[in-house]
Amino acid sequence: MEATMSQTTTMTVRISGALSEFVASNVGENGAYENISEYVRDLIRRDKERAEREAFDRLKAELTRAFAAPEESYRPLTAAEVIARNRG
Repeated sequence: MEATMSQTTTMTVRISGALSEFVASNVGENGAYENISEYVRDLIRRDKERAEREAFDRLKAELTRAFAAPEESYRPLTAAEVIARNRG
């Protein structure tokens, strides 16, 4: 994996009512996070991890099905055939 320079982006999010109260209860002295930015970064990180885990699980399921297929459903391909097939 390549190392990339960290770039900071500022975003504005508007929330109100119950969502605002929920965020406030998770930030500050009695909350798990020191500030809202830290809370939002953690939420994004967790969502990214979830999306990556789901993508991995889909790939794993597809590979499991492929390896479980009867051997007669396979046919030999040359590298040129694979490249041609993937080009569309």
